Amino acid sequence: MTETKSKKLLILYATQTGNAMDAAERVGREAERRGCPASVLSVDEYDASLLPLEDMVVFVVSTTGQGDPPDSMKVFWRFLLQRNLNQHWLEGVPYAVFGLGDSGYQKYNFVAKKLDKRLSDLGAQAIVERGLGDDQHPSGYEGSLDPWLSSLWRMLYQMNPKLLPDGPDYVISDKKFLDLPKVQIRYHAADEVNPQYAVGSGVSCTEIEIEKARSMSPARFSGRQTRPDCFLKLVKNHCLTKAGCGKDVRHLEFNFESSAIEYDVGDVLEILPGQDPKAVDAFLECCHLDPESFITIHPTKKDNRVLANGTRASTVPIKLRTFVELAMDISSASPRRYLFEVMSYFATAEHEKERLQYFASAEGRDDLYQYNQKERRTVLEVLQDFPSVQLPLEWLVQLVPPLKTRAFSISSSPSAHPNQVHLTVNVVSWKTPFKRNRAGLCSMWLANLDPNQGACIPAWFQKGSLPPPPPSLPLILVGPGTGCAPFRGFVEERAIQSRSMWTAPIIFFFGCRNEESDFLYRDFWLDQSQNDGVLSDAKGGGLFVAFSRDQPQKIYVQHKIREHSQTVWNLLNSGAAVYVAGSSTKMPTDVWSAFEDIVSKEGAVSKESAGRWLRALEKAGKYHVEAWS
Repeated sequence: MTETKSKKLLILYATQTGNAMDAAERVGREAERRGCPASVLSVDEYDASLLPLEDMVVFVVSTTGQGDPPDSMKVFWRFLLQRNLNQHWLEGVPYAVFGLGDSGYQKYNFVAKKLDKRLSDLGAQAIVERGLGDDQHPSGYEGSLDPWLSSLWRMLYQMNPKLLPDGPDYVISDKKFLDLPKVQIRYHAADEVNPQYAVGSGVSCTEIEIEKARSMSPARFSGRQTRPDCFLKLVKNHCLTKAGCGKDVRHLEFNFESSAIEYDVGDVLEILPGQDPKAVDAFLECCHLDPESFITIHPTKKDNRVLANGTRASTVPIKLRTFVELAMDISSASPRRYLFEVMSYFATAEHEKERLQYFASAEGRDDLYQYNQKERRTVLEVLQDFPSVQLPLEWLVQLVPPLKTRAFSISSSPSAHPNQVHLTVNVVSWKTPFKRNRAGLCSMWLANLDPNQGACIPAWFQKGSLPPPPPSLPLILVGPGTGCAPFRGFVEERAIQSRSMWTAPIIFFFGCRNEESDFLYRDFWLDQSQNDGVLSDAKGGGLFVAFSRDQPQKIYVQHKIREHSQTVWNLLNSGAAVYVAGSSTKMPTDVWSAFEDIVSKEGAVSKESAGRWLRALEKAGKYHVEAWS
């Protein structure tokens, strides 16, 4: 009789920012440490048609935007929604779902909830109740992940004790079980390096360096994200807010330095920020790395890693300093918990080793969250706090968060500004609980750029959540604060269209603190609301502004929407689409409630019916939200 094949746990993740990947890798490590073989894959690396053949599957998925799946999950999700998959397709397949979300959003953990229901509808058997990680929890998503994992191991052991030979609570410990790093580094002598790669300047050279660095990185950049779409040159950097008002919002104008890219209003521009050279120097010195050495980075598994665009990871050497600058976020992002665990193995000072082991333990989770995430401690700061730790470069490359592009809503119309693209950027700065000054890496870097310096900025164009509307579509726009950015482009585009054709009316609700300090693009909006502009009464339009702090009682955009209930209802009845942009905290929910009240009042229906009416509007592609934290 042949021996039965040992069962294996498959862990599939869908991530937008990297947190779901971190969580999935932790599930995989904990399974292996309990003696259960596991493999961890991104959903876009997996053939969904093989799901019925799997022994057990754990899904770790994040929710992005307003209840959207991560980009990597969209093809997988479309496959699962096929009508020809019946209720027996996954019969008998054990599964578990853990979601990562933020309860500040209206559609909290929407993707995990939908996935759980769909898998159940297809006949799969839940091993454990779905877990929902919440960014608002005092310990972040790990506050839910820790107890959920304990339940998962317990239930798996009950299902099949052979999966976890020594029981659900047994963990192989000791230094011998420090995992091998995912990558290996090869150093190259100067005479091995082609002179064209060793030196060079200009856009084409920078483009090659970015592609090399990002294709070698173990972080999962899609193939499209390795090489920039274009390079931009800053030509205007203008402050839109009054000095001393407590806010710094910039209007930035860029020319295309390389080939111009066609874009639509509502699109999103992603920018790769520059890092402070002093921080890069400090990191290299702290880690005793030679900045002038040339390296290539290779996966330890002999799988010849293929990128999402079908090309293999670069084998052309890159200068170590350049790789750090372009691919490793050393001075902005907080490291993950696993870094502290790995650091504990390399600490030579006993008190540092003990503190790192405590941080990596379940007991130290809350204290780690306070030290790390709440304080937005950077990798450089953590390494400086534990000077006895000397991590090998392999571990640094794997564990330092990748340098990510930052996304901004485009605030210009290509028709109004040919060969240019404009951004409206809030310069982010804050104090941590321990009164340490922090700033957003990309927004502060952009704010400090001088148009006369001629810096070339790598950029990528993406479709956003706000599709460009046809000229015949009436619009209700809601964009408080920098949420007005995409709607500046919408109004510019409609103004140009109105010169040669009839265009449908637009009403725009804007909100800010004070009329005198942060009424962004004030002259532009006022001009468009007068003299037959597209927001003028003559064109059936309207401009309604809420100044929250110019009177004792705070007034926000949702109050202005209710105040103009009849106007809003008339436009909705004429087929208008609603576009909402801005802060993701409470605003989208408050605005939805205002529209719900209007539909209920003006349409003389119940609140429940009004909610259904709005959801039908959303399903018909006429209620769009683009929100950011």
